[in-house]
Amino acid sequence: MKLVVGLGNPGKEYEKTRHNVGFWCIEKLQDKLGAGRPYKKWQALVADTKVGGERVYLIRPQTYMNLSGQSVKEAILALGIEPVRDLILIYDDMDMPVGSIRLREKGSAGGHNGVKSVLQLAGSHEFPRIRIGIGRPPFDITVVDYVLSTFSKNDREQVMQAVELAAEAAEAALTQAFPIVMNKFNSRPSIS
Repeated sequence: MKLVVGLGNPGKEYEKTRHNVGFWCIEKLQDKLGAGRPYKKWQALVADTKVGGERVYLIRPQTYMNLSGQSVKEAILALGIEPVRDLILIYDDMDMPVGSIRLREKGSAGGHNGVKSVLQLAGSHEFPRIRIGIGRPPFDITVVDYVLSTFSKNDREQVMQAVELAAEAAEAALTQAFPIVMNKFNSRPSIS
């Protein structure tokens, strides 16, 4: 059993913001895998399907970003999974250029409050993650205002390409060892 979580904020007002690229990736993955209609469970929108005979749950927590861990913890406990082996987390990263992706096997929250919540409540820092670069804010914009704003047309095109690539990486990670997937996708040049 696998749990793939994309981070974001629920609601129309946040739908197209930088902070929601994790949600976009889950939606793309739902399409790629032919998952059924999303339903509400574990304080999240959940879609599920089978890949290679294994049940896969694709979730978008509806708790708002800073409380994402509550939803993830509920899913982990309900499914009885081991985060280090069965969880993949997808989220935005300001410390990476717009349109880039990076896969890691473990790590810190790196200042991302949604990831911090997941790390605190999942009980482990050691689980795979896929980060999608959204770039740094200009000096005159706060971090909060930046992540809750929309992309320029050019940046959005680059990010949508990165979302597609991140969904491909997540799909590959469902049937291949994560280090192999990391080597394949981390070696690709950034989208420009």
